[in-house]
Amino acid sequence: MDAALNWIKIAHLLTDISFGSNQLADITVEGGRLCLGLFKGEVFAFAPGCPHAGGAFSTGFIDVLGNVVCPIHRYKFSMKNGRNVSGEGYALKRWPVEIRPEGVFVGLNRERPFELSID
Repeated sequence: MDAALNWIKIAHLLTDISFGSNQLADITVEGGRLCLGLFKGEVFAFAPGCPHAGGAFSTGFIDVLGNVVCPIHRYKFSMKNGRNVSGEGYALKRWPVEIRPEGVFVGLNRERPFELSID
């Protein structure tokens, strides 16, 4: 575990998270909002709005390659690395998620929890 991260429990079980039919969910943690995406059994945490025009990812969708797609302009971002895969040059902030026996946790930076994300 990274000592710079504060691991916050967001659910007892993965099934406790209210994912929509699009496998996306908005959550509030430590006073901030994140979006969660579920793809092939893996959970990803990332900024709730598109860095281009602020479209709410929770109303978008996940494509067949596991990219989250903004509902406004259809910009696509890899949930694994945050890269903009549709070529516009933006980057998506994201945070690590761990599923442990005692629950589902998201790792927030201790100093600036919503400004910094994983590499």
